[in-house]
Amino acid sequence: MTAARVVQLAPLPADLADALSERFGAVTVPRPGAEGRLEALAALGDDVTVGVTTARHGVDGAALDAVGSLGAVVSFGVGVDAIDLEVAGRRGIEVATTPGMLTDAVADTAVALVLDAVRGVSAADRFVRDGRWAAGETFGLTGQLTGRTVGIVGMGRIGTAVAERLEGFHCEIGYHNRRPVADCPYAYHPSVAALADAVEVLVVTAPGGGEPLVDADVLDRLGPEGVLVNVGRGSVVDEAALVDALESGRLGAAGLDVFADEPRVSPRLLALDNVVLTPHIGSATVETRTQMTRLVLDNVHAFLVDGRLVTPLDGA
Repeated sequence: MTAARVVQLAPLPADLADALSERFGAVTVPRPGAEGRLEALAALGDDVTVGVTTARHGVDGAALDAVGSLGAVVSFGVGVDAIDLEVAGRRGIEVATTPGMLTDAVADTAVALVLDAVRGVSAADRFVRDGRWAAGETFGLTGQLTGRTVGIVGMGRIGTAVAERLEGFHCEIGYHNRRPVADCPYAYHPSVAALADAVEVLVVTAPGGGEPLVDADVLDRLGPEGVLVNVGRGSVVDEAALVDALESGRLGAAGLDVFADEPRVSPRLLALDNVVLTPHIGSATVETRTQMTRLVLDNVHAFLVDGRLVTPLDGA
């Protein structure tokens, strides 16, 4: 174990980076996109066993190929669309994420965004702060969440937790997955478009990758009173189509925690009052990040000791 080395492939939370350095002697290299990154990785030699990254930064194929001895990548997060899984598979590099740790925090965030988008809480806050209430203006009426039909795109751990929370609002729940979930009590819809036809609120929890699941057609099916909430990945939603639908009134409101080009957000979205925007904070709680850090360290330790991962991607 002492000969094995750990490399920090991307910027990490300070407590995780410190623990990797103290426990495993982790080395750092220039961040993704920085000059000299591949040369620094190649210069590490043949004793680098584990690379640690984040769901946001991932690791590309060139970086994976630069470290010939790399056996595993451990990611702080659950999204894998920024990790070149094709190259990892070709090279026999195993991948671990931190599944289950984020579930409650992200589900809480999703419901908060649904409530805010439906009730206009953030818009009402701006109305008061701008002095418009004191000046005699009336904020106007909003909708209510109780009793609405809600569709969930991605009925995994997080989607299930969102559905369970929304049951408390007496919402009727439907969902779309690539295939029906066994013993799931909610109505299955064979496509995202079919789901959008049947609901008033669409909540995206899918991890992303590939073509957007929510496009202009899906948004039009939600309609002018519809609400879209995305806590999955920005790539799941056609953001340009979303902006067009919101600006034209073809979609009623949106709540977004993830974006197509983070941390950059379209100025057109920033200008809209019927959109709630948060800076990818779905899992950003003290409790969740502590658990994620512990699981990353457990994965690194297990792989260095006996070549296994605690939460390999295939089991995530």
